[in-house]
Amino acid sequence: MTVKKMVGKLHLWLGLASGLLVFVVAVTGCILAFEYEIKSIIRPFQYVEPVANGVLLPPSRLQAIAEKQVPGKPAKGVNYGETGHSVNVPFYGAAPDYYYQVYLNPYTGEVLKVVDEETDFFHFILHGHYYLWLPETIGQPVVAYGTLVFTVLLITGMVLWWPKKWTKSNRDKSFKVKWKAQWRRVNYDLHNVPGFYALFFSVILAITGMIFGIEWLSDSIYRATTGGKPLPEYQLPVSDSTQARRFTNPTDLLWQRFIRTKPETASLYISIPERASESIGVSINYRPGTYYKTDYYSFDQFTLKALAGEGPYFGAYKNAGFGDKLRRMNYDIHVGAILSLPGKVLAFFASLVCATLPVTGFIIWWGRRKKKPVVPQRRVQKQQVV
Repeated sequence: MTVKKMVGKLHLWLGLASGLLVFVVAVTGCILAFEYEIKSIIRPFQYVEPVANGVLLPPSRLQAIAEKQVPGKPAKGVNYGETGHSVNVPFYGAAPDYYYQVYLNPYTGEVLKVVDEETDFFHFILHGHYYLWLPETIGQPVVAYGTLVFTVLLITGMVLWWPKKWTKSNRDKSFKVKWKAQWRRVNYDLHNVPGFYALFFSVILAITGMIFGIEWLSDSIYRATTGGKPLPEYQLPVSDSTQARRFTNPTDLLWQRFIRTKPETASLYISIPERASESIGVSINYRPGTYYKTDYYSFDQFTLKALAGEGPYFGAYKNAGFGDKLRRMNYDIHVGAILSLPGKVLAFFASLVCATLPVTGFIIWWGRRKKKPVVPQRRVQKQQVV
């Protein structure tokens, strides 16, 4: 058996084993590609009329208003969007799972909308993309290692696609779909040609996706991009609960400190600690719609002392090293948002091609499976003579 035949067998059986998983993950990825843009249209309560020289309400006031809308649940923080956007206050927890967002007018405190995100369509699709709608402890590794199998399929597919000789006829077969041929040939071309064109983007989507679910791969890539530095476990700095509380509303004081210098195009999030050991987190996102260009800070809730932390998700973005910046960019690269709308279009079409590959590949296999074996011409002539 030649190497190419061995690669073909590997490609076939891995494809049959992972086809349904790849289809579901790719289709849900297509739907999620434009989630931000779609929600900006179907959720008008995300916007308010800007008030010239208007005074924004502090976090403590907005927290109190929001908590009346979700009785018995503690607010996790207050998120001030760009100028012209409403404030949203998230509530979430587990056992049982719940996730609400209360949207408020930042100038008046008027409740604009209470959204149960657990019943949201995109939240449902996200669970399918991450866990195949299975329990997280089961679904996440299945999706992560299924994506690893898909990455092998992309590589073996490239090996099978590669022409033996770069003649004009072979180039036409490799780079063009022969639309006037029989449907089996068209299906074969639709498996090979779009697969080749989408290969680079598909590999990027696969690798950035696996970083979320495969710890050893995530750590290896982080080490490779930081000069060998191991990826630290994500831990929030803790407050010193032995200290006497010096301030009545520490979140308001931190908000006042940062809101003065926040650009109008940036968003500001202040977390609300539930326990004495928790610190207050402050994040400033300078490019809403993405996540990478964000500064992260933590403060002691009793003294407002700045607390040190480590890892890619701590400190100012501009001060982060290459590896830490790349890790912050991972999600935005995965969804294409790093390149704004053109990047999302690329991510959408790459995911769409990935969704078609299991379908066209299965049709190719099924057609060959039913195909009768061809008897060699010499053998036919010999049988006739006998």
